[in-house]
Amino acid sequence: MNAPVMTKYVFQVRSRNGVVVDNLQIYGRDETDALRKLHQMYPHCETLESRIASPERVANSSYEDILSLIANSH
Repeated sequence: MNAPVMTKYVFQVRSRNGVVVDNLQIYGRDETDALRKLHQMYPHCETLESRIASPERVANSSYEDILSLIANSH
């Protein structure tokens, strides 16, 4: 069974009381999934901007993936 691929999305929203909230970062399988999660946290908000923050990644990392990240960071 393959792990789901997740993408990090960045949103700028206007809350229902008019406050602009910037740089909300939410993982989702796709933009629709990320928007669904966003609207659960900020009901009745207006989405002003959305973009992809980081490329897709596998939701579950293996031990080898972690070691590779550590080795490549030095």
